[in-house]
Amino acid sequence: MFLNILDLLTAAQSSPIHLVSANVGHKVTLHYFHDGNMGIQLLGYKQTFDKTFYHEFKDNPRFSVQSGKGIDHQRISDMQLSDSATCYCVNAYNDMVHFEDGAILIVKGTEITVIQQPVSESVQPGDSVTLNCTIHTETCAGEHSVYWFRHGSGESHPRIIYTNGDRSDQCEKSPKSCVYNLPKRNLSLADPGIYYCAVVSCGEILFENGTKLDIETGGTSYIFVYIYWILYCVKLYTVQVVCINKTYNADSLHYVALNLSNKKNRSRRQRSNMEEESVF
Repeated sequence: MFLNILDLLTAAQSSPIHLVSANVGHKVTLHYFHDGNMGIQLLGYKQTFDKTFYHEFKDNPRFSVQSGKGIDHQRISDMQLSDSATCYCVNAYNDMVHFEDGAILIVKGTEITVIQQPVSESVQPGDSVTLNCTIHTETCAGEHSVYWFRHGSGESHPRIIYTNGDRSDQCEKSPKSCVYNLPKRNLSLADPGIYYCAVVSCGEILFENGTKLDIETGGTSYIFVYIYWILYCVKLYTVQVVCINKTYNADSLHYVALNLSNKKNRSRRQRSNMEEESVF
């Protein structure tokens, strides 16, 4: 039994999770896929942000399932604020249970609005930037819980990077609005991605489309620098080779001139010796 629980936890952590949002009163479809060759029993579970797993979809007319070969899509009609949760599709087969795809379902209300501002300037590694999340309220003045998610490139699903719990001391308050800031210091190449601000307030969970954070690596300028240094080194090498050749040619000319002068002197001495021999 303990090993089965470990298998369940491992499967749940490795299953991909995606974000789905809908407004109150609307309907949504959660798409689940599986191996169509297996005979399975589909079980629907949801996990709210403050509770554990429990079975809620059975015998509820708002929930229906569209089944087919390799698919089991769950439809939820007349969306309510309490539907906000992490939903999982669980396959039960031959006494084995496996967690399939999951979805973070966010139901948006009408009394609270969440706004995320885009990053106004380009950033580079080592820079600092502050992401902000503005909450506009109409009727509810209760406490807010803020969760920051980050979805990096190449990652299958977003993950929580920060939460303030039920604290509101980090909020810059004004009439009917509240601003939460997420400072990011000493940025690195591991920080780019889409940052989501999820707000839990007045019994509902809301989030915006996110703020995309791009970091410029300056790759183009580095390429030009490399090209410049390569050309400079090639030019320097060429100049050195030309100088060496010129020096070698000059030495050769001096050597030839020296040889010629030696030959001339030697010829004169030879002729003088011959004349002396002839005289004696």
